Amino acid sequence: MNHQLQLLQKVTNKSERRILGLMSGTSLDGLDLALCKISGSGLQTELQLEFFKTIFYPEIFKAELRSVFAQKQVSLEKLTLLNAYIGNYHADLVVETLKDWGVTPDEVDVIASHGQTVYHAPQHFHQQVAYPNSTLQIGDGDHLAYKTGILTLSDFRQKHTAIGGEGAPLAIYGDYILLSSNVENRILLNLGGIANFTFLPQNNKAYQVVSSDVGPANTLIDAAVMEYFQQEYDAGGALAESGKVNQEYLDALSKHPFLSKPLPKSTGPEMFSWNWAKSVLQDLELNLAPEDILATLTQFTVNGIAEPIKEHFNLPNTSLYVSGGGLHNTFLMKKLQEALPEIKCQPLEVLGISADAKEAILFAVLANETLFGEPIAFAGLPAVSLGKLCFPT
Repeated sequence: MNHQLQLLQKVTNKSERRILGLMSGTSLDGLDLALCKISGSGLQTELQLEFFKTIFYPEIFKAELRSVFAQKQVSLEKLTLLNAYIGNYHADLVVETLKDWGVTPDEVDVIASHGQTVYHAPQHFHQQVAYPNSTLQIGDGDHLAYKTGILTLSDFRQKHTAIGGEGAPLAIYGDYILLSSNVENRILLNLGGIANFTFLPQNNKAYQVVSSDVGPANTLIDAAVMEYFQQEYDAGGALAESGKVNQEYLDALSKHPFLSKPLPKSTGPEMFSWNWAKSVLQDLELNLAPEDILATLTQFTVNGIAEPIKEHFNLPNTSLYVSGGGLHNTFLMKKLQEALPEIKCQPLEVLGISADAKEAILFAVLANETLFGEPIAFAGLPAVSLGKLCFPT
């Protein structure tokens, strides 16, 4: 047998695996690394988070990402170069982090790498009938596997588009496996650059699970804070809280066609860009204070999350659990709870899962399912395994 297949066989024969999940999201702030011990698969999965770390990207690297991020036209050369560069860069971060944790690469069975989304184009966005749902993540898995010496699964979203999905959100798989409950209905809300949630029915029936993007979370707020205050984010939502919502601007933003599309659906900064939000404001010829703009964008974000939940999932015995960077925006969370008075909004930690580590953990779970589990069908799509396998040599 080929020695690479022998390596794969050795890993798949283990009753417990160490899988390192990597996540770099649309906020472009850094790389999340979650080292997990996992046994079992499907609803019998047991997971222990051993270590978690976020490595924040330097400004020069974020500028490189922004040069190809969420734009219709970019340098093909720069995109090609970054695909290899990010794979190598993430590999360096993995090696450095494992050393800090006192873990050697040969003690890690698998890396599960999300890569870096640079363009998300479901058909409802690109509107070209001859072309399918599409999405692109860069950060080549072969570079990552070779430089770390660790078996790597990457490019998870392509299989989802191949079977007719939009490539997002993929949280549905890990949410169902790790966080299903037979005592309550659960809504698992992630507030990254984009807001998405998974509804898990109390009966644990996979065909009733719904997972969808619903609109922006941090992307517009962060962009406005950078524009007006040269800050990365609105700490605690203090700037937005000091402003007042402008109803005319809010109403105009709320006419975005994505918001009226049925669930499930996916979106990205391509659709909810700062240029779009500014153009809406300019068309209204309003002269608003920056704090009022932030207050309005925050309320727009809250409405985009709360309205589909109230319409479809405001059921008895339902709890909402929040993860992602938006959880730390206390003003945003306060307004969200006000918009959903009958549903208790809580941090994901109360369920024993790190809210900051969740997305990286979920990709570790996806890799575990690909190697050890049986595919699960959701949302009327075929049951498939996700991710491409990259050998170290």
